Amino acid sequence: MMRYTTKYLKMSLLMFLFTTVGVAQNLTVISYNIRYNSQSDGEDIWDLRKGELVGQINQHSPDSFGVQEATQIQMQYILEALPEYAYVGVGRDNGATKGEYSAVFYLKEKFKLLESKTFWLSETPEEVSVGWDAALPRICTYAQFKEHTTGRVFWHFNTHFDHVGKAARANSALLIIEKIKSLVSTESVFVLTGDFNASPNELPITHLKNAFRDPLEYIELSGPEGTFNAFNLQAPLDRRIDYIFFQGLTPLSYAHLSEKRANGRWISDHLPVKFDLAY
Repeated sequence: MMRYTTKYLKMSLLMFLFTTVGVAQNLTVISYNIRYNSQSDGEDIWDLRKGELVGQINQHSPDSFGVQEATQIQMQYILEALPEYAYVGVGRDNGATKGEYSAVFYLKEKFKLLESKTFWLSETPEEVSVGWDAALPRICTYAQFKEHTTGRVFWHFNTHFDHVGKAARANSALLIIEKIKSLVSTESVFVLTGDFNASPNELPITHLKNAFRDPLEYIELSGPEGTFNAFNLQAPLDRRIDYIFFQGLTPLSYAHLSEKRANGRWISDHLPVKFDLAY
């Protein structure tokens, strides 16, 4: 009972602060690790699930969404299947088209792109690099948007932390916190989406929760507890490693989307995370 009371009080405070600044504008943001197009995935290969993946995105109609593990061929397919969106981002292996993207897609008719950039999660973030004890290059892509109708400004950061390096994950969190604080004022609005390869009680997530806001501190989760399914239909969905953090927004709903393909298999090896908010 105390947990729900605390959430209610936090949410009430956010709503009070929000209603003093003007009329609400609703946004929907999604974070989605789409699983790279590995030919070893058998009945879960990209070509067999890509149509239902873009159908799922279209069904939930995000204003912006961040993808992880997307290769160039997957990026091109999503762009062609969802022509109302544009994207910012680069491949992590060369800063162009090679390697996985952590791209941000956005509705072209809703937003004007003001600024975008990608930095590497390493000691040398301005160049292609592998950081600390990471197994692979890791990146964060961000975009600053201006809403056409209201003129309101909104930032979207998107990332994918290393799956091996414990120090890399912790230091990546600190680097992203530093970068966001250098770019975004405390009064500005942003979301940080991503696959952080860390559970809620691990250090990278603790760092991020201390710096920013986790919607689940304010509202209840809809859907399974976890986000990683590994294409396993029998395993319990209790491992939460995909998150959306925020600042300057009022959370409305937060869901781990558990729709499946027509054949009963998972659409990706991660569940997408959907965040409805007002600002």
